[in-house]
Amino acid sequence: MHILLTGASGLIGRELGKRLAARGDTLVCLVRDVDTARRRLPFPAECHAWDHTREVPLDAMRGVQAVIHLAGEPVAEGRWSAAKKALILESRVQSTRRLVQAVLAHGVGVHAFVHGSAVGYYGDRGDERLTAGSGRGPGFLADVVEQWEAELAPLQARRPALRVPVVRTGIVLAREGGALAEMLPLFRLSAAGRLGSGRQWMSWIHLDDIVGLFVHALDSAAGGVLEGTAPRPVTNREFTSALARSLGVLENAPAPELAVKLMFGEKAEIVLGSTRLEPAATLAAGYRFRFESVEEALADLVSPLLGGTWLRLWEQWLPQPVARLWPFFCDAHNLETITPPFLHFRVLGQSGGEIGTGTLIDYRLRLDGIPIAWQSRIDAWDPPRSFVDAQVKGPYRLWHHTHEFEPLGAGTLMRDTVRYQLPAGWLGTLAAGRRVARYVERIFDFRSRRIDELFWR
Repeated sequence: MHILLTGASGLIGRELGKRLAARGDTLVCLVRDVDTARRRLPFPAECHAWDHTREVPLDAMRGVQAVIHLAGEPVAEGRWSAAKKALILESRVQSTRRLVQAVLAHGVGVHAFVHGSAVGYYGDRGDERLTAGSGRGPGFLADVVEQWEAELAPLQARRPALRVPVVRTGIVLAREGGALAEMLPLFRLSAAGRLGSGRQWMSWIHLDDIVGLFVHALDSAAGGVLEGTAPRPVTNREFTSALARSLGVLENAPAPELAVKLMFGEKAEIVLGSTRLEPAATLAAGYRFRFESVEEALADLVSPLLGGTWLRLWEQWLPQPVARLWPFFCDAHNLETITPPFLHFRVLGQSGGEIGTGTLIDYRLRLDGIPIAWQSRIDAWDPPRSFVDAQVKGPYRLWHHTHEFEPLGAGTLMRDTVRYQLPAGWLGTLAAGRRVARYVERIFDFRSRRIDELFWR
């Protein structure tokens, strides 16, 4: 299927694009910056520059059979100033309007328009049990969603045979990105507790399930509103306790409602509002959830982080076969090419002849003026699919780096998974956790840019 996707660089869009590409779909993505998207999207796609202030490029519509619309100004980032609220509304309403116009004018082959929406439609409803058919509630987000979804009316009026499923997404739980990723640093230090009374309901969904639901909405005969939330919503008190248990930490004192409102302003309605949405329409449409309880979801997401472990995943798609990439990454000296200059990184040598399981590699680097000697060992060697290097001597208590090369489309999805632990346990995390995380991020951001230059340009 030839699919037009917006919001491809977002939390859901990245995983959805990978899943669609892996099954053989071709993707055309509307993005703000083509060069940045090419480096960050972990799947092959034809990218066109676009935002809500412009018409959809005509070239992007050629041959499109389905549209998945996920784009919109992030709601949870920054305070809700008047300008921010206007952008939240305009980016959703205008982008949907322009996509609908493009489909009506140039999308004769489009048979499905899958629209990503939000549970903000229902507002703060206390303990009321809600489903897709429940009416709108109060608040700014309810106003936004109502106007946003209203832009779909011309499609339904002029192309009645075209399916328009609307997925109202709740709180997406993911290890990297979204609400859970923001909570984890404080929870891991036992420095967080429930918000306000803790009685407010949270309608959540695991990232795997929201991606699966969008695929289901695309492939099935589903139409109308689908609830993008798991079957068992929980109160904030229940969620807080479950997260603390899954991490093996203690809950801290609750954050008073007044303090939350002072910290977030009007945006506090996101965390203090109560929405108890149950997926009746989604289940009736035939979708089966992988994660029904928050305990199952958190166990899946949090288990790799136990014992003070930090985990970071980077993915980059390259238009080269694995056979073209593997030799470069198997030469230790090429690490100097893709490591940022501020580290003054040098490869000193390696044991034995050809690299393989058990090979020891010695490095030298300098960080903040401090010289550091590092030795790593190749713990696994599976050419041309993957290899693993682990720190033997160096500044970390644990450093474990898995390199994977997965054929995808006409190229390769390159995946780097880094697990590390700082010395001195939670004290090391408290003293240097965020700083080290920023350094690691800088290193891999530079790495992805250099790899982009070497294998794209």
